[in-house]
Amino acid sequence: MTGAAHSEELALWLRLEQTPGVGPETARKLLAAFGLPEHIFSSSFAALHQVVSQRVAHALLAAPSDATKALIDKTLDWCAQAGNHVLTLADDTYPAALLDIADPPLMLYAKGRLALLSAPALAVVGSRNATAQGIANADQFAQALSQAGLSIISGLALGIDAAAHQGGLRGAGSTVAVIGTGADIVYPARNRSLAHRIADCGCIVSEYPLGMPAIAANFPRRNRIISGLARGVLVIEAALQSGSLITARMAAEQGRDVFAIPGSIHSPLSKGCHLLIKQGAKLVDSAQDILEELRNFTPAPGTAAGAAGPAPASANPKDPLASRLLAALGFDPVQIDALAQRSGFDIAMLSTQLLTLELDGLVERLPDGAYRRLG
Repeated sequence: MTGAAHSEELALWLRLEQTPGVGPETARKLLAAFGLPEHIFSSSFAALHQVVSQRVAHALLAAPSDATKALIDKTLDWCAQAGNHVLTLADDTYPAALLDIADPPLMLYAKGRLALLSAPALAVVGSRNATAQGIANADQFAQALSQAGLSIISGLALGIDAAAHQGGLRGAGSTVAVIGTGADIVYPARNRSLAHRIADCGCIVSEYPLGMPAIAANFPRRNRIISGLARGVLVIEAALQSGSLITARMAAEQGRDVFAIPGSIHSPLSKGCHLLIKQGAKLVDSAQDILEELRNFTPAPGTAAGAAGPAPASANPKDPLASRLLAALGFDPVQIDALAQRSGFDIAMLSTQLLTLELDGLVERLPDGAYRRLG
């Protein structure tokens, strides 16, 4: 197909997407009835009215609005830039995995390595307000899985998502960011540098037209694409009301595997993972657990897949006082008064030791003032 013919065809897909009253479900009904958009727009009112309402039939036959024309021009210009793509349901390069879900996107706007959308993948999701240990887990698991050949799918949010992308970029599998805005917008802005790295070495994908701002309702909807592109979903730190549980539910409905990392029974960010495990998600504490479950993957020689998980570099401090304090701390969060009673340290010495351990990456201070050991 020539460039001009492709542009004309894409313009009709964009026109269909932007027609008032035509949502994703209606668009799929029209495509099923008439075939390509060019056949929809060349059909008679009577034929259209057999599939859609009178109002929508009139809208389909009306000339596109100035706003739609402007969006078409903007999109065609965007597609002309290196690395930018718009895939429709009729394209051979449209990810086959998404064709298996109940509501595949009409169009996908992709920036970066298009082949990653059809590569074997695992989704990694979790809390935006993750702990230091959760961030470390996401980074280490994603790196090991990427080194084993799995692309890491996530949502470019702060916290677990960002860490998963960073880990994925360090492996051959790389990473795919499924976003809830237009593909020409970076949200949140704090992840701008990461987004540019993903566009260069991985892929950014959205179902929303260019210029679409961050709208709260769009983010839960994009989760079906995160799970749909993947063979399974790994949840790392999720509260009971977390959007990550939505992704896990969609994954289960789509026939994908669901994995969860357990945590402290006292942490609110572990409760979502524990609920998933109770509901049948597979408990994992290493990347190797996931690779063995998926069965088709053997970690490449020299990867850390078999040992991925929490393992700070200096997990065994030489200072005997620090070792004693870590032993007293255990692995559950504890307030400083209780830790003083448990360890025998006075508050002043305890505060100094905890600060040192925190700077060494062995302890973290939680928002409620409690301390928790890392690794």
